[in-house]
This record gives sequence, structure tokens and C-alpha cells, in this order.
Amino acid sequence: MLCTRFKRQGNDEDLDQATALDREALLLFLVDHTDQSMPLHGLADEDLDKAIALEREVLDLHPVGHPSWYMSLGNLAADLFIHFEHQGNNEDLDEAIALQRESLNNLATYLSTRLDQQGNALALHPVGNAEDLDDTISLGREALALLPIGHTDRSKSLNNLALQLSDCFDLDDAISLGREALAFLPISHTGNGGDLDESIALHREAHIHCRLSTRFHQRGSGGDLDEAIALQREALTLHPLLNNLALQLSNYLDEAIALDREALALLPIGHTDQSSSLNNLVNRLSDRFDHQGNAEDLGDAITLGREALALRPVGHTGWSSLLNNLDEDLDEAIALDREALALYNVSNAEDLDESIALHMEVLALRPVSHTDQTMSLCNLTTQLSTHFDHQGHIEDLNKSQEYLCCALTLLTQHDPHQLEVHISLVVVYLSFHRSGLDGTVSGESTDGLNAAMHHFKAAAHVVSGSLLHHLQASLRWIHHASQYSHGTELEAYATSMQLLDTYMSVTASVSSRHNTMKEFPITLAVDAASCALRSGDVHHAVELLEQGRTLIWTQMTRLHTPLDSLQTCGNHAVALMKRFRDLISLLDKPPASHPEGTPRVDVEAEETQYRRLVEDWNGVIEEIWKIEGFSRFLLPPLFSDLQDAARDGPIIVLITSKSSCNAIIIPHKQLPTSIKLPTNLEKLQTLVDKLQCTSGEALTKALVELWDNVVRLVVKNLNIFAPQGSRIWWYPMSVFNFLLLHAAGKYRKHGQFLSQLYISSYTPSLTALIKAHRHDRSLSVSFAPIGQNHPAGASFTLDSVEPELELVQSLLPPSPTVSFIKITSVDATRSRALHTLQENTWLHFVCHGTQKYEDPFNSAFLMCDQPLSLLDITQTDLSQHEFAFLSACETAVSDHDTPDEVIHLAAGLQFTGVKSVIGTLWEVNNSTVQRLVEAFYKNFCGDDKMNSKQAAQALHRAVQLLACDKDMPLDQRIVFIHIGI
Repeated sequence: MLCTRFKRQGNDEDLDQATALDREALLLFLVDHTDQSMPLHGLADEDLDKAIALEREVLDLHPVGHPSWYMSLGNLAADLFIHFEHQGNNEDLDEAIALQRESLNNLATYLSTRLDQQGNALALHPVGNAEDLDDTISLGREALALLPIGHTDRSKSLNNLALQLSDCFDLDDAISLGREALAFLPISHTGNGGDLDESIALHREAHIHCRLSTRFHQRGSGGDLDEAIALQREALTLHPLLNNLALQLSNYLDEAIALDREALALLPIGHTDQSSSLNNLVNRLSDRFDHQGNAEDLGDAITLGREALALRPVGHTGWSSLLNNLDEDLDEAIALDREALALYNVSNAEDLDESIALHMEVLALRPVSHTDQTMSLCNLTTQLSTHFDHQGHIEDLNKSQEYLCCALTLLTQHDPHQLEVHISLVVVYLSFHRSGLDGTVSGESTDGLNAAMHHFKAAAHVVSGSLLHHLQASLRWIHHASQYSHGTELEAYATSMQLLDTYMSVTASVSSRHNTMKEFPITLAVDAASCALRSGDVHHAVELLEQGRTLIWTQMTRLHTPLDSLQTCGNHAVALMKRFRDLISLLDKPPASHPEGTPRVDVEAEETQYRRLVEDWNGVIEEIWKIEGFSRFLLPPLFSDLQDAARDGPIIVLITSKSSCNAIIIPHKQLPTSIKLPTNLEKLQTLVDKLQCTSGEALTKALVELWDNVVRLVVKNLNIFAPQGSRIWWYPMSVFNFLLLHAAGKYRKHGQFLSQLYISSYTPSLTALIKAHRHDRSLSVSFAPIGQNHPAGASFTLDSVEPELELVQSLLPPSPTVSFIKITSVDATRSRALHTLQENTWLHFVCHGTQKYEDPFNSAFLMCDQPLSLLDITQTDLSQHEFAFLSACETAVSDHDTPDEVIHLAAGLQFTGVKSVIGTLWEVNNSTVQRLVEAFYKNFCGDDKMNSKQAAQALHRAVQLLACDKDMPLDQRIVFIHIGI
């Protein structure tokens, strides 16, 4: 007790007194052995037997109830426990437990400590008797009851009881008690005992983290997972040294392995600790293999693991642990060998057979109710499937199928392990199918391929577990359904796109969403549409395209959905509307700016909070769906709704995938037409590369090729829906995003050009076009040119800025038709430009623009102090804005990593509400801009009226005028495009 107090408080007097008493006890022991105040740790078996005999003699010298009797009784029990650890004899453990029961009648603290010890000893009983576990918990509760709130040992007793409850899977009580125990220790502590308290706090947080993780795995509760992660982060924050541990881990492991080898060498063969020492070395070698990937470490670990296992008889308390370690190492070794096995068709049959045997033994050790039973079954079936791949024994597949079906019956509806079991069943049924063994599944007659697809679907729709795992399962479903041309392929695509949308919605920032999109197939939407077209369902193809395109923009615009019509649907609907808006106000806040070096803990805590808000928001949406007339609120639109985007002219959707290239013409009221194009993905990609050369004969040839293989066939079918001279909208997907569709034509004398036949516009999505149509046109015109001739950090000056601003002002209708405000030069700061953007519904930017392909939301207009970024613009309400002319470079160019997200400045302005936008595809020279701006505004404002729907026609006429000048390069004549209505 004095030593414990010294460790907690650092009082040197306690240490001196404890040392003196220790020497006195030792002297008494050496003279006549009349008392022993400590159990004799570290003795050889022969000496330990003598020590136990002496303890029994000493115990007989003390009458029951004598103060020393309790100590002697405890010491004897402790020595018997050590003897049990050495010999594995259950009788020693039973006697130790019985002796501890006998010592319970003591003072509250003493009793509580003994009760905790006895409970822990019972919990270690190798037989796994449920009565022992109940006794353990009962004793733990008794010990806790003896300690009032505030007692110094109450925290320890709470933690012990929590651990015991965890063992019987009473996780709710375990977590509750663990939290109470943790509350006894403050986060920050001063004084001599601070290090000890901090260590205990870390240890207890780790236990609560484990229990929360266990409950998550059993029930799939996201709240438990969030709390477990938060506790783990807090533990790391409490001990900053842990953050640097990974950097030194390799050195520590090397040294630890060397010391373990030395310790093992010091033990003679047959020593009782040899098995434990071998196991320690196995664990270190396995850890180093995990970090460094050295196959020699894994081989050594397996060899030594076998030695350690041989030293312990079946049933020994440590036997199961050793078996698990060896089993895991063999699994890793087999996994490493699989690639080689596939190449050489050779298998190390002995290792595989041994692994299966070990899995079977592990499975036998676990009762049916054990939480790891399902994982044991899955691990075993994985090895059996591998065995079948190399041996071809159908019994392996039959056993795998039987074990996995058994595993499914053991799992509750909310157990996330369901997903893994379903995927394992997929592997088994596909093996049946590939091997021509359909219809031979044990106990049933079935089609292996259909069964595999059924379990893929089940895995994607498991109600609990990780969204990412669901999404990955659905993508695997697509792959296999496509490979075998299975009838569920289209359903798999639809499921994947819905899951991707959901997965993206829980990501806090738009930049993070963009990075997340890069992790998944960029052709998912076009592949889904191609699949629908192959089945003849054009309507569904368009719906899938719209659902899978511009996901980031779609999720942002959801936060600005009008709900006024809910006010007439009763009090419950009004309450839902208020809750929905409250959540939107929280979700729509710009993400916090995290400077360089911000702790990851803080960033992830914010993400967790955001995820919980999304869960609440989804719950409100589900309630809104129940209201009559709102069953499709915020759901992907149907084709009948999307067709409204074509009210002012047909929309041409262009799709390319590995299987086909198609155009779909969507008219306003008629049925859509699908056209198969005489090209393929590879040819189109080559054409994109050719168009990167924006000058000379190469550009002309590329535009001719584009006309011949794509645009000409579209024009041929357009005559049915739109007379020449009318407007059309291009809706390009995938590589079509980078083709200059508006400029295609036969560049020769008397050749045909698209621009001679139709007025082209582009749209990033059908929904954005519909939204632009629905806004009422503003009668007032508040026009604001924003110019910056010398942006921050630039070594150049844009001499054309002031002349262009003056030219625009001179061509606009006079006041009161147009109110005009201009900001330029030193006034054109980021904040001032943003304010002007918000307050004026007609805009003309004259400045330098940058497109950030790696991080497109940081694309920007450069102002005199800081860039006005696309991210800034997306956080601005522009829902009443009419028109924007972007006289800056590269304002309408998508990035190649996520082309169907259409992330650029021009699209960003339209998605945030601007109805009509003119942007650029590459760098523009000053003379071109001056001439085009003059021609554009003369056409746009010729009748002293301003109508944003006339912008496309005004641009078309201006470009036609420039085309008459043969001295103007082709790339400058086609650099401007129109987006929107």
C-alpha cells in the first residue's frame, strides 16, 4: 500500500518506510519462515511448490479473523494462481478462487479490492462456465456497493465491473459504468500523481472505446462508432507522444524482437515460460511484418507459433490465444501466395490444410453465441473456397455454403457482419457457377449465378454498417452482372448510384466531395445509361444520367429547396418545414477554414457533427415523403419531369462508354430518339487530344472529324424536332465534355457548319435548365461590371480592362432602364466583388481567371487582394440573377478527373442561380474580346431592352460577324460558349 501511495503521490517517506518493512519481512523469512508478506513471483516450479507449502503453514498459524490471516490467505491464493499460470492446472485456480471467497469479511476497501480480484480470477476460468461469469458480476456489484461515491477506489471497482459486464456482452451497462469510471479522472491533472492518473485515463478510455466498437459491430449503431472514435482521439490528445509513435515504431520493433530472442535463448528447453516467450516473439514478428511486409518475419512467426502451440496441451488457458495467432499468420501467408498460385497453378497444400484445421479448432472453441462465431465461419469458408480453387473438391463448397447460411441465421437484422457473410456467399455461389456445378448445392437445387446476384443485392441493402462497404458491394455487383450479362445489371447500376449519392451527402465540404468522387468510377452514370439503352429503355437512361451527373452541385442545390407549399398541409407539415429549414441553415454554413497544422482531431470532430446533422435531415425528409403530394420530394426526377427542360428547344444528350456511343434527342412533348454513333470511346479520346491543339490546320481537321462522326448524324435527326435557325442545347457526358460541339462543321468552301444551322447552348444538367426556366424574369436591370487590371501577386497589367468596361457602359440602355455600378482597380477587392455579385442581377467580369484542375472549387477571378473563388460563389444566393458575361480566361473548362461534375466558374454561376452565362474555353486575346464584346452588346441591347434569354442568339450573331474576318484565327472565333436559357 505504501508503494502504491508512493507511485500515486511521489512521497519519498512512503518509499523509505516500505523498503524498511520489506527488509524486515525478508529477514523474518530467512530466520524462521514464520510469516511471508508477499507472494513469491519469478520462482522455478520446485521453489514455487515450497513457497506454497510455507504459505499453508503460515496460514495455519493465524486464527481466522486475525489481521494477518487476510494477508496470508490472499498471498496463498496469489501463489496458487501463479502456479496455475505455470502448470495450467484447473485445481490451482479453483482453490485460489475458493480462498479469495473466504477472505471477503473485511473492511469496505479491503473487501472491495478482494471482490474485484475474485471476480477477475473467476473471469479467467478456462472452462467458460456461465455460472462463474454470473458470480464474477455479482461479486463485482457487491464490491462496488461497499464503496460510496467519491471513494478513491470507486473508479477502479467501476472499471472492473464494466470489464466483467463486457465479457457477458451486457454492453449497455458496461459502457455506462466505463463512462462513470472515466469521469473520476479529470482530463488535465497536476501534482505528483498526474502521470499515473493520465495513464489510467488512457487505459480506461481504450476499454470504453473497445466496448463501443463491439456494440457497433453487434448492432450497427453509428453513434457508438462516433463515440468510440472520439474517445480514441481524446486518448491521443491526452498523450501527444502517441502521435509520434508510428515514426519510431520500426526501431522499437527491431529492438523488441532482439530482446525477445535473447529472453528465449536464456530459457532451457521445457521451461514453463518457454511457450509464453515464444508467443511474445511471434506477436512482435507479426507486428513487424504488418508494418514492413518482410515475408521472412511472417515465416518465422508461423514456425515459432507452431513450437509454442506444441508446448501447451489442448485446453490450457493460453492455447486458444496461441491457436488464433498462428491461424491469422497462416491466413496472411496464404493471401500473399495467392497471386503466385494463380500464376503457377501450384498450391502449398500442407499450409492450406493446416490453416483449415486451425480454423476448425478455433470454431470449435467458440460457442454458438460467441460474438466472433460469425467471423470464424467466414474465415473458415474463405480457406475452404481457396482449397476448392486448387483441389476442385465440391465438398469444400458445400461446407462453405452450409457454414455461411448458418452464420446468417446467427446475425440480427442490424448486425453489420451480414454484409460480409453475403459477400462470402457470393464467392461460393460464383464458384459453383464457374465450375459448372449449378444445381448441385448441398441440400438444394439452385442456379449459382442467380444466387450470387441475390446475395450481392442483399449485401448492398443491409440496413446497418458502413455506407462505403455497401457502395463497394454494389460496384462489385455491377462488375459481375456485367461480366455474365445478368438481368440484374441495370438494378445494380441504379443501386450504386443511389448509394454514391448517399455516401457523398455525409461528406462535410465540397472540396472533400470532389476528392471522394475521384475514388469511384468516373463513367458510372454513362455506363448505367448505356446499360439502359441496351435494354431499350431510353427514358430510364436519361433518368440515370441526370441522377449520376453533377452530384456535388445537386447536393448543394438541395439545401435551397422552396417549401412554402407545405404550409397548407397542417401543423405537422409546418413543424417539419421549420425543422427542415433549421437543419438547412446548419448544413449550409460554409465549412470552417482549417489553417495548416490544424489537428486532425478537430477536423474529424467537425465531420462527425456534420454526419449527424445529415442523419437528422434525412429523417425529416422521410417524414415529408409521407405527406400527400410530397412522395418524391428531393428524389431523382422522372423523365416526364426532365422533359420540361426542352421547352425552348430540343436537348441533345451525348453518351460514350466501352460498349457504345449514343446520342439521345429529347424534345419537349414528343418521344425521345436514340441514335447510335459510328465511333467509340478510344476514337473520341484521340479526338479530344487533337483538339488540344487550338490553332492551325490540326484544329480544322479535328472539327471536321467531329462533324462527320457525331454532329452530322444529330443534325440529320433534328429536322423532325427543330427548324433550322432555332435553338438547341448540348448535354455532353464523359469525353464529350471536351469536344467543341458548337464549332463542328465541314471547313471547306460551301461546306456545312452547325453554326449555320442552329444556335447552340450548353447545359451542365437538365435540372439546372429547368430551374432557370422557372424563375420569373426581373423587370429591373441592375448591371455591375467588375474589373481588375492588376491582381494580387501579378507582374503584369491587363491594359484592356478599363477600355472594355467603358465600352460595355456605352452600349447599355440608359437609366432608368438600366442602373449601372462599376467596381475596378483598387476597389475590386474580393469582399467588394462578392458584395457586388450579391446585390446586382446582371454582371460582366473583366479580369484574369484561373482554372484549378486539381482543386476546381478554388478556380477563381483574381482581384486586387485575394481571389474570388468558385467556392465563394457557391455560398452566395444568386437565385434572382439573370445574366453574367465572363470576359476572363478558362471560365468554362471541366477537369478531366471528374468531367461529369462540370466544376468551373460558368457552371457554378448557373447552378447558384444565374439563368444565362457566357464563358470561355481557353485564353482569349485582347483584340478578340474587344470586338466580340462590342458585337455582342449591340445585338443584345439593340432595342434598348434587356432579356437574358436573348444572350445565346446575341453571342451567335457576334461570332458569325467575327467569322467573316478571315484574318481572325479560328480558335479565337470559337472560344466563347453560352450556358443556360
